[in-house]
Amino acid sequence: MTTLTILGLETSCDETAAAVVRRDADGTVTVLSSIIGAQFELHAPFGGVVPEIAARAHVEAIDAVAAEAIRVAGVEFADLSGVAATAGPGLVGGVMVGLAFGKAVALARDLPLVAVNHLEGHAVSARLGADIPYPFLLLLVSGGHCQLLEVAGVGACRRLGTTIDDAAGEAFDKIAKSLGLPYPGGPALEALAKTGDPSGFALPRALLGRKDCDFSFSGLKTAAARLAEKITTEQDRADLAAAVQVAIARQLSERTDRAMKLYAASHPGQTLRFVVAGGVAANQAVREALRANCADNGFSFDAPPLAYCTDNAAMIALAGAERLALGLSDGLDAVARPRWPLDEAAALSNPSNIFGRKGAKA
Repeated sequence: MTTLTILGLETSCDETAAAVVRRDADGTVTVLSSIIGAQFELHAPFGGVVPEIAARAHVEAIDAVAAEAIRVAGVEFADLSGVAATAGPGLVGGVMVGLAFGKAVALARDLPLVAVNHLEGHAVSARLGADIPYPFLLLLVSGGHCQLLEVAGVGACRRLGTTIDDAAGEAFDKIAKSLGLPYPGGPALEALAKTGDPSGFALPRALLGRKDCDFSFSGLKTAAARLAEKITTEQDRADLAAAVQVAIARQLSERTDRAMKLYAASHPGQTLRFVVAGGVAANQAVREALRANCADNGFSFDAPPLAYCTDNAAMIALAGAERLALGLSDGLDAVARPRWPLDEAAALSNPSNIFGRKGAKA
């Protein structure tokens, strides 16, 4: 196995990102550069991401962002071993931009292309900061995704639970908008919650009669939005923010506890590892709740460095490097996919959303 230097490209939502990652023959990972061109100012007036605006912004930024990633890494295009680009799931207009750019680089430089599943990028993101061997239990929790997965290796994921409606990150953002907080709402709500009393508001708890590992946040989102309409003081706003944060962290913790028990039972005698990844993994209340789960169930706890919790290209580059190390690559006919589950068998046999209904990206 040789050292691989990979250019990664990520454009699945509202970040135009490029990174260069080096994976040594012994598996050591070094992030040589990670450049993110955010679009917060473009979407802030709308309180959320507008797909058409995002796609146009990616077109305008991708050249400069990729060039900056190469410059900061101190390499040339001739030094690259391959190109990895997000091919889905996500806002397909944006996905097409990054994937087309990756194809152009691969064609011009005669490099292998890896069309990366964005979710697989998140799955390996914690490996950017630590040596975390397979297998492990993963909670992938972000604005568009909320899943519990058994990750046995590269591309080998088995779904234990998923959201049946909204993702936790979407609940954070939409409730923050109801509270009049700026976009992006999740970090703003977390900051406001620090001065709040979570016992000030009673919020619904979802799926209490079910014993599986699935999630649901739509009821919480609706209830919190209605309460927000009646708030008259700043302290009430802080109390509701704190109550929402506790409710989301509690549901994530409860479902993770169930998954840990299932995972431990199916892996007797093995080292038990738990990884949380995705934008919501940056929330400290969520992290503390999950650390408690790990302590109770005998799991180690790992999360990506905060810089790699939200969407970034370093995780895409690493996912591409791991695939290339196994001899896996894709042709220039690779397609952009708005939906792309990590566990396709589970998605087909037990879909979380019925046909025709808007659901989670996965």
